[in-house]
Amino acid sequence: MGRLQQLDSELVKEYIRGDEMALEVLIERHSQRIFSFIFSKVMDKDVADDIFQDTFIKVINTLKKGKYNEEGKFLPWVMRIAHNLVIDYFRRNKRMPKFEGNDDFNIFSVISDSSLNAENQIIKDQVESDVRNLIDELPLDQREVLLMRIYKNMSFKEISETTGVSINTALGRMRYALINLRKLIEKNNIVLVN
Repeated sequence: MGRLQQLDSELVKEYIRGDEMALEVLIERHSQRIFSFIFSKVMDKDVADDIFQDTFIKVINTLKKGKYNEEGKFLPWVMRIAHNLVIDYFRRNKRMPKFEGNDDFNIFSVISDSSLNAENQIIKDQVESDVRNLIDELPLDQREVLLMRIYKNMSFKEISETTGVSINTALGRMRYALINLRKLIEKNNIVLVN
């Protein structure tokens, strides 16, 4: 019997009845499209792999619990799950925040731009790697605050509580970290891509 000719809805019913192979056919049939969709949003293969796996864990759990609405089409339903997990990922990570105000310092908004094409993605990865190396050259107190703020997305109140300094001191350290980082970027001739 030609499994490849079976409709998605038939395979879903067979999987719900206990045929594990039916799900493998469905995943194989749609994996490229679903993975490409996820990757186009997050622009990171490892993250896309994780979200892809989470998508199918959710699919399996929903089907096992009998909560799948048979009137819906399988692929659009899976795509909605993937889309929601992508949104959850962005919410959790909040990407790296842009800096407003007097500092006109846009490296982290550059790093956070997920709409870059493949070529720019490679450049972006290199810029991020270079900047991480430069961060290691900052004085310890400045580096600590900057890493907490940018990479852990902590508020200045949380940074203040963690480091045992006032919010004002934490803000000051962040400001000096950005100033020094800008100097290091210029000194090392790192070009920020737009």
